[in-house]
Amino acid sequence: MIKIISSADLEQLTVQAQNAPRLRANLNVHKNLDAAVQRLFIATEPGTYIRPHCHPQPDKWEFFVVLEGQIDLLIFDPAGKVQERIPMTPSSTRAVEVPAKIWHTYVCMKPGTVALEIKQGAYIQPTEKDFAPWSPTENTEEVEAYLQWMREAQPA
Repeated sequence: MIKIISSADLEQLTVQAQNAPRLRANLNVHKNLDAAVQRLFIATEPGTYIRPHCHPQPDKWEFFVVLEGQIDLLIFDPAGKVQERIPMTPSSTRAVEVPAKIWHTYVCMKPGTVALEIKQGAYIQPTEKDFAPWSPTENTEEVEAYLQWMREAQPA
């Protein structure tokens, strides 16, 4: 079956993200969570918190393509120091592949941001050990300050 994702679909996804408690929404292209390749559009808004994490499985790379807006991809060392900050926009760095076992996250810098994420499947529900121990857990009072820090953090 041919799958068509229109601009209207992505605009609707952006509206969903704007109205979502976590300020993000995704549109899966893959059929199910067992698919060998996971493909999804992710709409994010400033203020969403994506906790720094890594994928310990050797084949769990992630490929990001920015279609609208801006995300800043942050790469950390194991102690939580920023090693790289990669601003991604449709007119600058448009795509980045993050290898497995690399601590990373991204910060949404502009309203209406939409990215395409492609990664090796099947989906594995993250456990606490997949999240950076030096980052706050989602929905805790430390998140706001940490998110503000991420918006400005630069490589050491």
